[in-house]
Amino acid sequence: MKVTPEWRVHILGGVLCVGLTICSRNFGDRGGPYFMASLMLAGIAYLLAIREFFATPKFERSVARRVVVIGLVLASVWHIEFLRVPAGADDDVHRYIWDGRLQRLGYNPYLVVPGNPAAKGLHTPETRNLNHPELPSPYPPGAELFFRAITAVHESIFALKVAFVVCDLAIILVLLDVLRCTRQGAHMVLAFAWNPLLAIEVAGSGHVDIVGALLLLVSAAALGRRLRATAAVTLGLAIAVKFLPVVLLPLYWKRVRIRDAVLAAAVFGLLYVPFLDRSFLGHGHIAIGSLGTYLHSFRFNGPLFAALDRVAPPQLLVGLAVLVGFLIAIWLRCKAGEFSPDAFAWAMAASLLCAPVVYPWYLLWLLPFLRSASTVPIIIWTVSIIPVYYVWHLRAIGRLWLLPGWIMVLEYGFVAIAAAIVGFCRFKRRAATPCSTD
Repeated sequence: MKVTPEWRVHILGGVLCVGLTICSRNFGDRGGPYFMASLMLAGIAYLLAIREFFATPKFERSVARRVVVIGLVLASVWHIEFLRVPAGADDDVHRYIWDGRLQRLGYNPYLVVPGNPAAKGLHTPETRNLNHPELPSPYPPGAELFFRAITAVHESIFALKVAFVVCDLAIILVLLDVLRCTRQGAHMVLAFAWNPLLAIEVAGSGHVDIVGALLLLVSAAALGRRLRATAAVTLGLAIAVKFLPVVLLPLYWKRVRIRDAVLAAAVFGLLYVPFLDRSFLGHGHIAIGSLGTYLHSFRFNGPLFAALDRVAPPQLLVGLAVLVGFLIAIWLRCKAGEFSPDAFAWAMAASLLCAPVVYPWYLLWLLPFLRSASTVPIIIWTVSIIPVYYVWHLRAIGRLWLLPGWIMVLEYGFVAIAAAIVGFCRFKRRAATPCSTD
């Protein structure tokens, strides 16, 4: 009996569902043996599913509808499983609650330090264990206003996690529309929906990066449809959630008008108005919280930055990471006249490779743009980064928060191998293409 591509996809979806359900039951021991084994199983099933998606660019209409519906139902199952489990004791979502609460009480999260004894009365049981209580918030104003909006509806970690899952769902809806307009197979939406990082970092831990990823996808979709003002403003809003997509500015060159860029810059600036230090007019500075401390002192899973950190100041290396992303974006903008989502993924990935900190949830920004074989190395990265969770287990058993070198060798080694294979295949294909004659 021959197993059709449709059934292979359904089987792999079932394996993913089993693996991630087991993983959700062991979420409290993140990085532990059961967590890691089930998550790796899910990661391997995801990569095999990606292979099926690329090998079958289009299903028949009725089959495609069935694959998408069943695939999204399975994804909803494991999302619900992760929504039910509590976030980690010091996950960032506790900081989100604190920042939203402070704003509603009339305080500036860029100025108030959670660990200050004077702020003790402002805490709730969900905010007392937030990470790095010695520092004020590092998040840009778009993220801060999102925290305020959600906590105004209901001040709880669960409410924030639900909001992030809603953003996840919104990305799926936008992707389905984009795939329809570009005449790509609708089943490619599962390349996003089935990625294990979504379950762990959106429904499980709850990270605001998914909000930025949604805004960035809307911007890219608007750019593809030549809705220039919408594309510019939503890019500005995405940058206001986290600064990573600033490296994509060259991709908008001559695709948006000057007035659109000015409008986007004005919107971005207005988001900072509620957070201006009251001494701004007198002392000439804007409160940005602990962002400078984060860039200067935090290090995690960034081998290239760590190697250069011994010979250059961190400010220069952060600038270099941004410059690399800019240069990749400029090169891709000049190389391809038409809009391509691959360019978004590659420019941000290049910048992250040079960054001082690369947490797994940072890769959420890349997921909506991984829809072609040329992005296979980045897709591999979203799975090869899974062993990084072992550090959470080490900390739980009293070890130092330090990523073992062998994990980074595995993580980036698989990415390098995948990039080499893709590059070799492309070179071979070009060499095999006969030259045309006049």
